[in-house]
Amino acid sequence: MTDIIVIGGGHAGVEAALACARSGKQTILYTINKDMIASMPCNPSIGGPAKGIVVREIDALGGEMGKAADATALQFKMLNTTKGPGVQCLRVQSDKLAYKRYMQNVLANQPNLEVREMMVTALLAQENKVSGVLQENGESVHAEIVILTTGTFMSATILVGHEATESGPEGEKTNATLSESLRELGLRTFRLKTGTPARVRSDSIDFTKTEYQGGTDDFICFSYETTSIRDFNEQYPCYLTYTTKETHEIINQNLTKSAMYSGMVKGVGPRYCPSIEDKLVRFADKPRHQIFLEPESEELNTTYIQGFSTSMPHDVQKQMLQSLPGLEHCVIEKYAYAIEYDAIDPLQMKPSLENKLIENLFTAGQINGTSGYEEAAGQGLLAGINAVKKLNGKDPLILRRDEAYLGVLVDDLVTKGTNEPYRLLTSRAEYRLLLRHDNADERLCAYGYEAGLISEQRYQHFIEKQTAIQTGIAALREQRFTPSSPIAEYLNELGYAGLQVGMSAYELLKRPGVTLDGLEPYLSSSFTKEVAKRIEIEIKYAGYIDKAKHDAKRLQQMESRRIPEDIDYTQMQHLSLEAKQKLNEIKPQTIGQASRISGVNPADIAVLAVYLKSQV
Repeated sequence: MTDIIVIGGGHAGVEAALACARSGKQTILYTINKDMIASMPCNPSIGGPAKGIVVREIDALGGEMGKAADATALQFKMLNTTKGPGVQCLRVQSDKLAYKRYMQNVLANQPNLEVREMMVTALLAQENKVSGVLQENGESVHAEIVILTTGTFMSATILVGHEATESGPEGEKTNATLSESLRELGLRTFRLKTGTPARVRSDSIDFTKTEYQGGTDDFICFSYETTSIRDFNEQYPCYLTYTTKETHEIINQNLTKSAMYSGMVKGVGPRYCPSIEDKLVRFADKPRHQIFLEPESEELNTTYIQGFSTSMPHDVQKQMLQSLPGLEHCVIEKYAYAIEYDAIDPLQMKPSLENKLIENLFTAGQINGTSGYEEAAGQGLLAGINAVKKLNGKDPLILRRDEAYLGVLVDDLVTKGTNEPYRLLTSRAEYRLLLRHDNADERLCAYGYEAGLISEQRYQHFIEKQTAIQTGIAALREQRFTPSSPIAEYLNELGYAGLQVGMSAYELLKRPGVTLDGLEPYLSSSFTKEVAKRIEIEIKYAGYIDKAKHDAKRLQQMESRRIPEDIDYTQMQHLSLEAKQKLNEIKPQTIGQASRISGVNPADIAVLAVYLKSQV
């Protein structure tokens, strides 16, 4: 008997296992192949729009992904720097080999954790409660809690052209029996599809025909504990090329040879990361599409062809690739493929990531219908935290939509479900000005500390930084400048006519173009770069931030109105038929969650609110 079993060694499994073991629980992590733990079977990068903020959130909660990404990055790049802070985010080009080595080393040295190279063929449960797992050697292993993080390995099928091969990513074994075991326990599964582009030998690409894409020359990182990163002059560039008229002709002439358009694919693919043939069909009016060329590792002579996912036969893939500028003579190291796999309907999941039907069964990552390393890692961390809380008899950590992108992710899954691989986008977050890259620690560090995943030293450093921010803002309010102040010279350089009346540094900083760095020579206070960044955002966007907080407070009031689990909505008068069906299926835990269910309208919420009030 062990405390917790984690099935799957991908990004979700790694974070789940570490969270459990670091909390003092005896944990077994099952993986089909130890060498593939924390591998990157698709894009060799971490972060990007919304996803980069998720990695910051993982770090603020005490997870490992941010540290690993910082330590093994080939390039750091801040995205959307010309836009507001609500959409700015970090993306790193990762060394895929160094990244998985880093994570494997962390796991190997983690107390309370055993990594077991063994396939789990079935889940064991008694009276709708997990009791353990069945190994492929026929032995049963019992545990209090099981966390499923199988990624794309359940009943996986690789698709290339008209050929279908039972296989996991990168030619690994697939788990052909586990999803059947879940269905026998009453869980609903469905098929999803994703894919990955080809890898090309880097020395066969003529990069002079492409556009250079450098990183950001600044100290930027994911982890609040990172103190050094790869020097900018040693970072690796990416490159940009485009599809051509010839590329489009080749694809259109061979569409019926694609697994997607030949009828081979049964699962639904990702809307926001489609195959190149799907892009051409859906966006037929576009004369070209961007293709990014990204290095995979210092140790590999391979380039990842980002944006060129396909399930075409190998001969067609070669024609397609060699029609791209710079790749006319490219040598293909590994061909692209599509992969289908089983996932669990996330509507069967509680906001804690525990299954509604089988007690003490938690799920995280692509098994829940999501896509992406970052979404998986975040779910794994939350599942691990909540598994430990369940064992300790504590309430689960359920993040609100105004607290974290991870809160948006989980709420969307358990409230709306998905029929395609779900991807986080900034547009999914109503309060994205509150969910910024710079303030993840303010939002979540206390939760990580309470869960025991943030050290006392780190937490005290966080408290000191928060104090410095508030003290700094107060100091800027107090320091005033007169019309004769030397600061007039700085304002003139920015095109302002100087000061007509006295004004505080706080008020000046609200002006467009005025920065804390520019004001610093005239200030009586000084700030670290990190604190200065936070202060500047808080002051310049104060009005917008206050409005978002006000709106979020109204949401919190709805979230605080709990709904008993045993309500039979079919017996509730005046609810619409669709609302009765949806509410009975999803069983929302709060009025707020109920209001976000598709098909439940404001009139239904009013009926529900009156009913709950009558039961008090």
